[in-house]
Amino acid sequence: MKRAIALGILLITTLLVVSGCNTIRGAGEDIEQGGEAIQRSAS
Repeated sequence: MKRAIALGILLITTLLVVSGCNTIRGAGEDIEQGGEAIQRSAS
């Protein structure tokens, strides 16, 4: 049961992320921005 709930949450999260980017290029930009934010916080 816990595995099904975790899988459902993962699926919903994935769908939200994908729908937010709309394109592979958008996904790349989102990932790049995330990486830059991590770098800034680590400095």
